[in-house]
Amino acid sequence: MSEHENKIHDPKKYWLDEPRNVRKVIGAVFVVCALLFISDAFYHKHSHFAVEDWFGFYAIFGFVMCVLLVLAAKLMRVFLMRDEEYYDKDD
Repeated sequence: MSEHENKIHDPKKYWLDEPRNVRKVIGAVFVVCALLFISDAFYHKHSHFAVEDWFGFYAIFGFVMCVLLVLAAKLMRVFLMRDEEYYDKDD
């Protein structure tokens, strides 16, 4: 076997291959998000609109907009999706 073939089937484990490490990363992301959400109460905001002064407005707004983007993408998929052979069709 050549050296190139050995690299393709490399049995080496990486740190994100372990489910417990993935859970640690997800947990760390949740902790950082919670800390940033809580920190919203401890600084003065220079807002243009009154709604921007609500506690956690930007976190909630960002989450809602992210969910709406995903739903819009699912809706767009209905009329933008092409069949698997679309670009390989012989005219």
